[in-house]
Amino acid sequence: MNEIKIGWGEVSLVPEGKKVNLVGQFYERISDEVETPISVTALAIECGEDQAIFCSCDLVSVSEAVVAGVRAALSDVPGFPTDKIIVSAIHTHTSLGYAHRSDSVKGSSLDVLREMLPDAKYEELVSYQGDDLLEGEPAFLFVVERIAAAAKVAWESRTAGAYATGFGRAAVGMCRRVCYNDGSAKMWGDTNEAAFTELEGGNDSGIELMFTYTPDKKLTGVVANVACPAQVLEHRSFISSDYFGKVKGLLREKYGNDVYLLGIVSPAGDQCPRDLVRWVEPETPINDPNIVRPDVIERTTDPSMFDVKGCNLAARRIATEIFWALEDVTDYVTETTLEHKKLAVDIPLRRVTPAEYQAACRAIEEFKREIGDGTINFADNARMHVHAGTVARYQAQHTIDMNTIEVHVLRLGDIAFATNPYELFLDYGNQIRARSRAKQTFLIQLCCGSWGYLPTEKAERGSHYSAYVSSGTAGHEGGDVLVRKTLHEINGMFR
Repeated sequence: MNEIKIGWGEVSLVPEGKKVNLVGQFYERISDEVETPISVTALAIECGEDQAIFCSCDLVSVSEAVVAGVRAALSDVPGFPTDKIIVSAIHTHTSLGYAHRSDSVKGSSLDVLREMLPDAKYEELVSYQGDDLLEGEPAFLFVVERIAAAAKVAWESRTAGAYATGFGRAAVGMCRRVCYNDGSAKMWGDTNEAAFTELEGGNDSGIELMFTYTPDKKLTGVVANVACPAQVLEHRSFISSDYFGKVKGLLREKYGNDVYLLGIVSPAGDQCPRDLVRWVEPETPINDPNIVRPDVIERTTDPSMFDVKGCNLAARRIATEIFWALEDVTDYVTETTLEHKKLAVDIPLRRVTPAEYQAACRAIEEFKREIGDGTINFADNARMHVHAGTVARYQAQHTIDMNTIEVHVLRLGDIAFATNPYELFLDYGNQIRARSRAKQTFLIQLCCGSWGYLPTEKAERGSHYSAYVSSGTAGHEGGDVLVRKTLHEINGMFR
């Protein structure tokens, strides 16, 4: 048993005086204001000879290039364990985009369209040309610098402390894939149809909680693990940290501005913050054809979970559970054990059949005849994403059959942490939690990489966005490998 040391850091991700290209949809959105500030929050833990530095970023994703950049930026900090840094995203769609340094393994659907339609004209990806727009490489460097700064502050501020664990339950995430009686499925599908049979998966209302303290039991921070991406406000044109930012505001209102929140998202690739059965229309129109509903029936239920009022309600539900759990804390851990493994795991590439490839090529050729000399706009790009992505995968799979992903597995006393770089469907997280030997298991998706959706076999059969082959790099076979490897490592630490 060793004394635990804890440090926190927080650095803003708001590019002061700049607009940003908001990411997370298939159409352009340029920020017009800051609704709730975005930031990086870092938690450093040291115990004995091992360490972990968690960085939660108010971003849609964290690329491998960003993680590499952060580690390089921290390599000159004396004693900083760069391999022990864990960088994740809350998946807010109202945060800045940055330059992705393309990984040839994944391929690019846009590149395929340009290759197959060389004479086509493309709507500019960023039409706003003002000097105050932060994009491209400057945005990438900005993100790397801010994440590294937060990690450095947390590391250098670590001091003797204590932690406690807790648990809450709040209905925030719900399945966003709808099944129909012909065997098909659809993300954001309309349930007010005779063909509707069921939501494809379940939901997890549990919230894994950890609290940190000074030696004299003063609260310093909260770790909250929620199985729902932070994307209530995903279609809006402002900067926001979504419900996690509002949870942080409620915590600081009650406990003081020196209390931190590390918001981490559990496997939730098929989850969303809205109830598709009790459908509530957005307060103002949204540029997404999947959200359009004919003959909407007014319901007595939650407010719109596309808007600020709904976001505030989701945050209040989570914060209330945190408040109650804090009141129940009686056991404080000051000495414990920490074991942290950084793993390279080979995950099989999800493959495309020759028939699927030929069908995708035909769809693109038909689209080429349809548009003639016209311009390919954002709606076209979204529509062609599935076909172009299928072609890109078919091209890649001739030379690649595995992707090597980064996974972290930790034991801290009687609790475990495990990461993955996917928008991982809920069922996989449930399998890991149910079979984990840890007293409590924290799971973090979209962490140390961004490899797309990882759907279940049932979702693959139902198809549609999030389960298309072009929606991610791995299929259910890869999900099974990830579950088995994660459980092997967790349970090996608890024998």
